[in-house]
Amino acid sequence: MLRSGNGERVVFVLDAPGDESLLTGGTIARLLAAGAEVTVLFGAATPGESAPAAPGSGAASVGAAAVAAARTALGENDPTRWRVLAATEQGAEPRETLVEAFALADATAVVAAAVDSDLRQAVVDAAGAHRVQVFLRSSVTAAPGARLTAIDVTDHLDRKLAALAAYSGRWQLTDKVVRHGDGTETLVTGTETYARGTAPAGPAELEPPTVGSRVLAALMAFAAGSLFGVLGTVAHQTTVDVGPLTVPVGLVLALLASGTLLLGLRLVVRDRLVVLAAGIGLLGTVFLLSLRSTGGSVLVPAGVLGTVWTMAPALFAALVIAWPRIPARRPNA
Repeated sequence: MLRSGNGERVVFVLDAPGDESLLTGGTIARLLAAGAEVTVLFGAATPGESAPAAPGSGAASVGAAAVAAARTALGENDPTRWRVLAATEQGAEPRETLVEAFALADATAVVAAAVDSDLRQAVVDAAGAHRVQVFLRSSVTAAPGARLTAIDVTDHLDRKLAALAAYSGRWQLTDKVVRHGDGTETLVTGTETYARGTAPAGPAELEPPTVGSRVLAALMAFAAGSLFGVLGTVAHQTTVDVGPLTVPVGLVLALLASGTLLLGLRLVVRDRLVVLAAGIGLLGTVFLLSLRSTGGSVLVPAGVLGTVWTMAPALFAALVIAWPRIPARRPNA
């Protein structure tokens, strides 16, 4: 979020006007002073309207003049960068609205400072869809044991205090103490803390592979399947006598190796074409090596071991290729 300052485009999402100054005012002022573009989005126009505000903030009405004064105090002169999410007016899904907002701002980082759990989760999900790093506004007391990133905003503390003073309808500011309507107090310090959020994009949101990459992966899978077919054919007749029992160690290892190859490709690559290419390489090699050579030798002689080695890989390949795709679990914030 503060890698270089200039050139960064950071989107802050909060519950209602006033929260941006109380929770993230110093960070916003520091980013703006460094030349970054900052967009501030509110889940509601008034605290308590449709999304709860910061603890102890009350539900007093916030006028446009107060928002404008706070925005100017923090160093932002463009009023279009501070706005209420359209989802609260149109009933649209917050996640979809946020994805569009992040794309419009071309965000390089997102800050989720909303207290409302639904809005906070929507920010995390939308950041994952936009594939951008998300920071969760937190505190040492609220996240014990969590790894937090502390941002020094001491040089911009005056701007934060001026922005807080603009919201006289929400709280009373005395020196560096914010007294809320319910009697609780918040001390304004020169540090604001954040935790890095995890917002990976799901498989359906990843860019699809190109034709060239799929063909290359299929060729490599075909070569791997052929190699496993050769090794399995050579080793599948190996047995070990354990007392009165004859253990087909070679067949067991050959089946485990070929099965692991096919299943691993399906789980990792998630492309049936690649698994099909590996299966063709494996089964084609087994078929060719099972034919009688010009000298009369046979690598896959008739018998139980040869029959199992010829049929089992084909059955396993069919199951792996035909197995339905299991959707990924939705990540938590």
